[in-house]
Amino acid sequence: SFRHAGGEALENHCRFEAIQEMRAARGESLDWREWPEHWHDPRGAALGAFAEEYAERIGYFAFCQWLIHRCLERAQTAARSAGMGIGLIADLAVGADGAGSQAWSFQDELLASLTVGAPPDILNRSGQGWGISAFSPEGLIRNGFRAFIDMLRANFAHAGGLRIDHVMGLQRLWVIPNGAAPADGAYLYYPFDDMLRLLTLESHRHQAIVLGEDLGTVPEGLREKLAARSILGMRVLLFEQDNTRFKPILDWPDDALATTSTHDLPTLNGWWHGRDIDWNARLGLVDATGEIDWRRHREREREGLRDALRQDPQNFREESHEADQVVDASVRFLGHTRAPLVLLPLEDALGIDEQPNLPGTTDSHPNWSRRLPGPSEALLDGPDAARRLELLACARLQASERDQ
Repeated sequence: SFRHAGGEALENHCRFEAIQEMRAARGESLDWREWPEHWHDPRGAALGAFAEEYAERIGYFAFCQWLIHRCLERAQTAARSAGMGIGLIADLAVGADGAGSQAWSFQDELLASLTVGAPPDILNRSGQGWGISAFSPEGLIRNGFRAFIDMLRANFAHAGGLRIDHVMGLQRLWVIPNGAAPADGAYLYYPFDDMLRLLTLESHRHQAIVLGEDLGTVPEGLREKLAARSILGMRVLLFEQDNTRFKPILDWPDDALATTSTHDLPTLNGWWHGRDIDWNARLGLVDATGEIDWRRHREREREGLRDALRQDPQNFREESHEADQVVDASVRFLGHTRAPLVLLPLEDALGIDEQPNLPGTTDSHPNWSRRLPGPSEALLDGPDAARRLELLACARLQASERDQ
């Protein structure tokens, strides 16, 4: 019944996996664009013959997908049963691997010869190329937004919420020809209103909230359109400043999630100690003059954050390292804002100084490969994490009483 419900999309993915397995065993390229020509068409006769010959392996990969489906379903059930109002929040990537299953299955709807990225901005001064492919605006319209709808339904299936990475991509994306520099890209525009309507419809059908990561270069009017449909934006403490003057608590909006940092930014502890500047200098992403200017500006930012946090007399009363006190005070600060949701990244709960990912790098920075300090089941039991979660819970309670 699972395979029947999954239809062509599931079947194509499992066939793709079976072909990949066979080619990997032979030491052949896994990029479908380098497969034999007769396998380029997922609906072609050659693929039909392959599916008959390798039915057992295709069935195995369908079984794997069913296990994933069942695990997610059980995790969400456990979360909601334990009292979580939302439970799991799924993460919708901004694009897909041009060599991967989705690009192969929906060739008329994805642009496999372009990569998505970002022009130079506050997140990365050299621009970014993410190595993933974008939807084709014309292809989506030609096919009734089939691939986009299927993707939304798959992500909403077992989640109480959906975070959309780089939500600006619903309106426009910075696309770069494969092999070119990020600065050589251009904006590609999408049927934003249509895609927003479909997103809103699927959100209603699944009774799930939507968060839009609206960080970086945001087109004029986008945030207002998101807010009109109750799609929450995201506000990051490190960015909520005007030339080192940090925004007061009551100036934070009530239509955006508040967070200390994100996986693409330095942790609070790392930001305080300039670890992001250290890494950029080490990798040659900033020259010597730029590094000096950056460090001077960071010192002014640090003083600006201190000033904002000192407005609460509860802060900086403990005798501990200044960085630890800044993290504690920042957690309390966000808890007191009017944001309907506050996100405390695990790295900031633990006070870690290294960020999980440095955008614009591949193997020069240990992206997504750092181990956390201890077994997962005990991470939140340590004194630092427990204290910060308690600070956040108390601040949220005080904020709700204030707003009433």
